[in-house]
Amino acid sequence: MAAPSKAALAKWEKLREFALSLPGAVEEHPWGETVVKANKKIFVFLGVDDGSHPLGMGVKLTDESTHAHALTSPGAQPSGYGLGKSGWVQLPVAGKGAPRVDLLCEWVEESYRAVATKKLVAELDAR
Repeated sequence: MAAPSKAALAKWEKLREFALSLPGAVEEHPWGETVVKANKKIFVFLGVDDGSHPLGMGVKLTDESTHAHALTSPGAQPSGYGLGKSGWVQLPVAGKGAPRVDLLCEWVEESYRAVATKKLVAELDAR
């Protein structure tokens, strides 16, 4: 697989930086993939950025209309390993018709709010 474009990598990096800017967020690398957690719970799967797989992200979208909207993105699909049943969506970060970075960041924040503690969400709301 070809290496991701500079624009695609920049978009992926913006998502990573946004996720890490949220209260209590920490980056970990289980299975060799990048994930960001709050309160020991993953709120965004960022996969790998080495070109071995297309750049993408997985987020938990519990709002029905947001979830449905995310699934209309080209290449979007319910996440594997049974996570799709709990509202997890896998989305391509780059490519034709991929959502804009600001919309992807909104979805990262929604996913964060779904897994973070009330205290962390209150800290975010106080910003």
